[in-house]
Amino acid sequence: MPPASASDSPSARDRVLDAFEELLAEQSERAATLDAVAARAGVSKGGLLYHFASKEALVAGVLDRFAALIDEDVARMRAAEDGPVDYFLRTSIPTDSRFERAVVAIARLAQAADPRARDALASAQRQWLEVLQEAVGDPLVARTIMLIGDGMYYNTALLPAANNVLRDETDVDELVALIRRFAEGR
Repeated sequence: MPPASASDSPSARDRVLDAFEELLAEQSERAATLDAVAARAGVSKGGLLYHFASKEALVAGVLDRFAALIDEDVARMRAAEDGPVDYFLRTSIPTDSRFERAVVAIARLAQAADPRARDALASAQRQWLEVLQEAVGDPLVARTIMLIGDGMYYNTALLPAANNVLRDETDVDELVALIRRFAEGR
């Protein structure tokens, strides 16, 4: 494999946004100081301030990135081979991914009472719900599926593995099949 070129490596701006998201996701909004972000990103504080003049600008950058990630996710959901319901449920289990990190980072900002972050999460939820409603044709069923996905996330992200209700991929497959039958009215 050839060595990575300079164009393959993330820009300083992207490294700063990555570092801010990581600190938010791993710790808290208060721990994500400009100094901590610069250190994590491997840039000087002046380099950080060149790209983001303030913490507010960093928040705006992460929110813009989150909006783009949600747009991509909704497009994948609409185009999913096994349908939006299957896609939504299977992606409700946390992964160690850029998307997951962004969701947790925005949730941390919302917990710190940032209204823009709360609005961003609400917008994401509305978009996912809209696709689910289109897929199942019933708003109540769509909301139920969304709540099941939320429960799957909570169960697998926040509880010790020994307490997980979903123990393996077979459990997920069975749940998805059950929800499909439910959504189809059987």
